[in-house]
Amino acid sequence: MRPIRNSNLAVALALLLAGGTMAACADDIVIGNVDQDNYATHTGGESLAYVADQDGNQQYSTAEFRGSGSTTLFLKTAKSDGADNLIAYTYDKAALDAYNTATGNAYEAMPQALVTLPDGGADLLPAGQKRSAGIAVGYQSGPELDAGKSYVIPLRVSITSGNLKLPEGTGTHLIFVKDLTGTPDCAKASGVKLFSCMEVNGTNPLNNLCFTLKNSGKYMVDYVILFSSNINYDAARGRAYLFHNENVQAILSNREKYLKPLKDRGMKVILSILGNHDRAGVANLSEEMARDFAREVKATCDAYDLDGVFLDDEYSEYITPPPPGFVSPSNAAAARLYYEIHKLQPDRANIAYVYSRTSSLPAVEDLESGYFVDYALHDYGGSYDLSSQYPGMPKERMGLHSQEFARGRWASETNLQNMRANGYLAHMIFAMSPTTGNFQSQQLPAMEKIARALYDDECVYDGQPYQVDWK
Repeated sequence: MRPIRNSNLAVALALLLAGGTMAACADDIVIGNVDQDNYATHTGGESLAYVADQDGNQQYSTAEFRGSGSTTLFLKTAKSDGADNLIAYTYDKAALDAYNTATGNAYEAMPQALVTLPDGGADLLPAGQKRSAGIAVGYQSGPELDAGKSYVIPLRVSITSGNLKLPEGTGTHLIFVKDLTGTPDCAKASGVKLFSCMEVNGTNPLNNLCFTLKNSGKYMVDYVILFSSNINYDAARGRAYLFHNENVQAILSNREKYLKPLKDRGMKVILSILGNHDRAGVANLSEEMARDFAREVKATCDAYDLDGVFLDDEYSEYITPPPPGFVSPSNAAAARLYYEIHKLQPDRANIAYVYSRTSSLPAVEDLESGYFVDYALHDYGGSYDLSSQYPGMPKERMGLHSQEFARGRWASETNLQNMRANGYLAHMIFAMSPTTGNFQSQQLPAMEKIARALYDDECVYDGQPYQVDWK
């Protein structure tokens, strides 16, 4: 992001280092799987198939619902078969138990009574076709569910007749769901998500509560990114760890005051992570070190009820040749870290900043990066399609025309309108602050343009900014 750097101050890490007590992640667990479009023939001439949801996600899906919802699953193959193939889906808690054991997680199963499998869980891929009719797995709210908590619908998948086969180890599908019944949301009719990346060294994140839309009454901001925590190197222990400066730590330690009000109104809170002037970075961890760091990220998100992470490849002092535990910095190493984080917490957002080695991410273990990165947010001024950089990512999750409010890098209203019209439904603003000198003259007009262009509405600023009061 570049404008302001975090200071390298000592803070208490005891809570974060609870990651050291977590169960180790099994090396061989695969949460994603193969390249779906070319997946067809294998050993012995068998035709292979795979299960994917309506968005193309394999092995697991994620959903938030109010009252009730559904996720449609399909059996797909790249090579059609000459016979009908019957598919059976069954609720099987053992599938979730295996995932929890492999990852060290403790997700709870969605009560089976709240899950509906139409036609008894049966689906059909007709002869000569490459995709089954599909099955809409239904789920509903219940008094036993905690609002906003992730539950898992564990499904066992089998092909009961026909010639297609599922590859070994892919006979399950997990649907991670959150019941948001009765809780507010920030969703606007246009579908555009606004990401507010807050420079919290000098701005209170509660300032995102100051902006609503006149007609819909919705809050303008959907995601609040806390900029920024750091990835640092612990020489004594030979590991990368997550570091918070005194400002970030104050906000996290007082989440009831600074973060819960945002979440209670439907906003997602994301932790930004970037380098901090030593050898550790988001793009040079070995596989083993990436898994270890991912466990610490998961422990942090659990401890502070965060909704995901935003990785930024800046301010690291990469060493050549790489020291033990590290690899040469690369896009592939950055992708590995995203993948390991996603594997441990698929129900939370993984967000990429389109800059340096996180600007393009290759596949990991045959899973395209668009399936383990949820959003990609352009560097300032970037406006091109990102399909080639994050294969598999739908364009509605690509953020174009990012704006930098502190240094005056703005987006025109026309560009925002065109972005939305062309189906790109994410946009980022950085360093918004009602307490700085250019707020009335530049920042507020920029927010008004966003309201008109992205939401066909009028920005309402309440005129009651929040000061930094933790220092």
